[in-house]
Amino acid sequence: MTPYLLLLACLLIAGLFWYRRRSRLLKREHLLATPLSQEQRAMVEKLVPITRRLPEPLRLKLEGKIHLFLDQITFHGQSDLEVSEAMKLSIAAQACLLVVNSPAWYETLRTVLVYPSAFYARRNTHDGYVVQEEDFTMLGESWARGPVVLSWDHALQGGLDDADGHNVVIHEFAHQLDSLTGYVNGIPILRKGQAYAGWEKAMLDAYNDHVRRVESGLETLIDPYGATNHEEFFAEAIVTFFEKPRALHREEPALYVQLSQLLALNPVEWH
Repeated sequence: MTPYLLLLACLLIAGLFWYRRRSRLLKREHLLATPLSQEQRAMVEKLVPITRRLPEPLRLKLEGKIHLFLDQITFHGQSDLEVSEAMKLSIAAQACLLVVNSPAWYETLRTVLVYPSAFYARRNTHDGYVVQEEDFTMLGESWARGPVVLSWDHALQGGLDDADGHNVVIHEFAHQLDSLTGYVNGIPILRKGQAYAGWEKAMLDAYNDHVRRVESGLETLIDPYGATNHEEFFAEAIVTFFEKPRALHREEPALYVQLSQLLALNPVEWH
């Protein structure tokens, strides 16, 4: 191939990549600017009532991100479950709450698996040098780069009751946010200007206090499952941030401030 033809081929390839990237960006912008239909909005407000409390600018952003989520994600029903539009909207609305006002996005996620109810997952357990396989009852799972696996019964209930401190969708998608660093360890990608030292102190202080309370048999604001490790505490803390914001702000103000900065949200002010 002559230098001229080689240069022409390189220019054509570069042009093709630019065109495809530009097309994706335009599509993304269009989806983010598209509101839900009246029927879809009514469905979301019914199934995920916390969305009614969002300030109007955030509600518009949420609707655009729901469209982006539904365009990107393929839902697969398990155990003969047929995933309806209502199911997709409920899950998408809950998942997008975490990123409604943030540049973070579930870039690598493409698949959500939905079971009718709690499901079994086989895991290896270690007892010294002995490795055994056991079945565990699961409400949800989140794998780095996907998929996310959900029990629909619990996803539905978590959306409908936005004040009980339990939400499997928010929990599993908090793990997805956590995994954007390449690791799931309770240290997500912090916002610009958010200091790691402040994040670490607030999280560790709250986590250590939470573990002490759980081990002492005391009641906890954050679900006791958060005492399992740092990543589970992070996920449960985000659930509490959305579902019991005033109590979290009162009991763990430093933790609340860090989560508020991370997600660029302040649900204490939502009415």
